[in-house]
Formats: sequence, C-alpha cells, structure tokens
Amino acid sequence: MAVLAPERTDRGPDVPRPTAVRRWPLPRPRRDRTPPLPADRWLSWALAAVLGIATLASRLWDISYPSDLLFDEAYYPPEARELLEWGHEYNRGYTFIVHPPLGKWLIAGGIHLFGYDSFGWRLPSAIAGTVSVVVLARLGRRLTGSTLLGLVAGLLLALDGFAFTLSRIGLLDVFLQVFVLSAVACLVVDRDRVRARVRDAGRTAAGFALGPRGWRLAAGFLFGCACAVKWSGVYFLALFAVLSVFWDRAAWREAGVRRPTLVTARRGLPGALWALAAVPVLTYLASFTGWFIGETSQGRHWAQQHPETAFPWIPDALRSLWHQHAEWLRFHSGLSTPHPWESGPWSWLVDGRPILLWNPQGLTDSAGEQVVRYILMLGTPTLWLAFAPALVWLAWRLVARRDPAALLAATAIAAGWGTWFLNPERTMFIFYMAPVVPFFVLAVVLVLQDALGGPAAEPWRRRLGLGVVATYVGLVAATFVFFLPVLSGQPLTHAEWLDRMWFPSWF
Repeated sequence: MAVLAPERTDRGPDVPRPTAVRRWPLPRPRRDRTPPLPADRWLSWALAAVLGIATLASRLWDISYPSDLLFDEAYYPPEARELLEWGHEYNRGYTFIVHPPLGKWLIAGGIHLFGYDSFGWRLPSAIAGTVSVVVLARLGRRLTGSTLLGLVAGLLLALDGFAFTLSRIGLLDVFLQVFVLSAVACLVVDRDRVRARVRDAGRTAAGFALGPRGWRLAAGFLFGCACAVKWSGVYFLALFAVLSVFWDRAAWREAGVRRPTLVTARRGLPGALWALAAVPVLTYLASFTGWFIGETSQGRHWAQQHPETAFPWIPDALRSLWHQHAEWLRFHSGLSTPHPWESGPWSWLVDGRPILLWNPQGLTDSAGEQVVRYILMLGTPTLWLAFAPALVWLAWRLVARRDPAALLAATAIAAGWGTWFLNPERTMFIFYMAPVVPFFVLAVVLVLQDALGGPAAEPWRRRLGLGVVATYVGLVAATFVFFLPVLSGQPLTHAEWLDRMWFPSWF
C-alpha cells in the first residue's frame, strides 16, 4: 500500500491542498506486448538444429546399456510388443493396465524398427527428449525475444541429468513432456499471431471473426496426445485452455475494444471450445482405436457382461471404456503402496530422492577391486537447486511486472507440480516432474535474463551480465559432466562413486 506524505497544517485558506506524494512507487506497469523476435531467423534455426544434433548424440551414446529392463520398463516395452502383435494390449488376466496406449505405441515404433531389445525400446525416448530440447529453445527465444536466451534454455535442459536419463529409458513420461511442451509452444505462437492481427486491424467496436486458428488446433491435438500418454496431461490442458481465452481477451482490450469480455465470448470462445475441448477428446479417443477393434482388449466386453448398467442406449464399447477409466481412476487415486524410491513433491525441487535404475552387484576390475556401475535418475544439482529461488523470482516478476513469460511458466508449474499436492497420500516418484521440468528451466532462464540486462543497458552492465550467464551455464555443464558416470552406468571405483553421492537419500 502506498504511504502518503504527512499533510501540512500551516497553509492558509487560499493555499491549495498539495497532491499526495507516494514514497514508494507502485509496481511497474504490465508489459502489454511480448518482446519482438530477433531478426536472425535462419541463424537461430541453424543453432537450434546443432543443439538438437548434439543432444541426440548424447542420448544415443551407449543407450543399450544395460540390456535388462530398468524400473518400469518391466511394463511398457512388453505392453508395446503386445500392441505390435495384437493391435492392443492383451487381456492377460494377471496384470492391470493403467495408462492410455499412445506412449506405448511410440515405444512400439522403436521396437518395430530395431527389434525387441534395449536400443529398440529406448530410441523413441531419445528422440522425444531431443525434440523437447529444441522446442524449449524456440519457446524461450519467443518469450524472451533473445536467441541467446532461447539457446541457453535448450542447453540447460540438454545438460540436465534428469532429462538425460529420462531420454535413455523406455518410460512414458518423456513423451508426456514433449507433447505438453509442444502444445504450450503452439498456443504461444497462436497468441502472438492473434495479437498481431487484432492490432493491425485497428479499433473495432465488436471485433471481427478470426477464422480457423491452426496453431491453436495443433495445440489441442498435442494436448490430446499428452492425455493419451498419461492423464496428468489434463491439468496442463485445463489451465492453458483458460489462459488462452484470457490471452484473447487481452488482445481485444489492447486493441481498444470497449467490451473485450463480450467480444472474446463471441469471437474466441466457440473456437476455443472446439480446439481445446473437442479436438483433445477426439484425439484421446482415437488413441484407443486398437482397443475398440480388438476382441481380447482389457475390459473391452465389460458392457456385454453387465447389461443391467445405466444408460443402455450408449454403445457397449463406450460404456466398457468408461468403466475401464473408472477403474483406472480408482487405482491412481488409491495408489499408496510403500516403495523404497518414492518421494514427495516438496523433495523434487532439491533432488531429494532420485530413483536408482541400475546397480549390479559383485563387479570387479582386473585387479579384483570393486567396480560400481550406478544409474541414478538425478537432476543436475546446480540446475535443480536453482528451481526454488527461480520460483520466488518468478513470483516477483508476476507481482512487480505482471510479466507474460512469468505467467506462462507459473501456469505450467501449477499444472505440473502444484497439482501433485492434491493427493499427498499417493505413492509418487520424481519422474512425475518430467512435463514441468522444462518450465522450471524456463524460470531459471528468466532469472538469467534479468542478470543479463536489457538491450538498453550500459555496455559494462551487459558484459557483466553476460559473464554471469556464461559462468552459470558453465557450472551446470561441469556438474553434468561430473555426474555423467552415475547417469549412464559407467564403471567407477567405489571412492569415485562416493564422491558423487552428495546426500544420504541418493543411496
């Protein structure tokens, strides 16, 4: 609250009352326009491509080790092989399939091309993780107006040990990450293009029809794909659908429309319902095509076996699918089985309990000394320990500047991290952070943006800021290289291994 200067009492009757003087200024006004994109379009694409190639090479390096199934690979590659054989996951009777099929179809693609081995079922993860790095680089460039900062965002994700191990194992979460990140990037492009169209058209009292919006339709399709990998994608869909509508309202308001809410309801809401409600649902249902046409799909004939259920006019296949989803919801809501590598959302921000994926016993070198080949799903500490401070800085940018980039990152963090606090009794693992890690990285980049300073800053200030950014990125890179042996299972002596076990919870 602004504090007013004390009122003088010695003025005469004809002396006008002085205006109130604010001792502390109000927060800076909202940045009502996104930074313009740099002119280095083709160079930025070339640099992003180089980053992508380097990232893919790092993910593919020795990706086949070990050849055994790791952690939840015990479920997904076998189920992917069933998709190739039957067109659906076979109802074996002794297991309960609890996730939609799209992520397993992607794993099946690698198995189809390279066979049922560790390379085949892990290659799709490496590709998805690489695409995430490139998309984040492009999204960071658009949000900050800086090719440098966009590349820093992509590079930090490429140097994250968590993202590295996630891209080298046949789990579903890396596919959830790439679909969510790509959908958000499409919505941001749609936002910027709508703002440009509305601004260029000039002021109109009732707005005008915007027509088909391909980028928003693409976002709806990608959000549907995310939900067809894991249900946690629905939180991103819900929050960003609301944010997209508010972006439309902001565009009309900035164009001078008198009733932006009414114009948004008329001009934007019907298209939003189609692109961000109908399209995701249709995409999600399409991922179950194999389940619909399969005779031995899990739960496929439940409705025929229970004809007394309500709504008999609904087709049996849809009633069976609805029942199966109810069973899945019951399973996920009540999952509370103790696990040695479980962890809670608070601990995720500080690498509190990473997941041990591989630790073979009895290995020795030629001299008979113990050899450790550890694979730990561990975020690069110098990056992850910056997440909590970056979250505080993000809140400051929201309050003090009402910054659009900060709002986007905060929305994603609320969807991908905050929602896990809704059911604290559930058994959880750190790899549930997969879809939100790029947005925490983006929050760190926004801190680096302020450290770098704006284009109008003094030359010495820019040089100092650039030094800070380069030093931090170099520190993250050095930390990643130091921990690389325990991220990829390279041979270490016991002493070398202990040097990398910084906290007791990492054992």
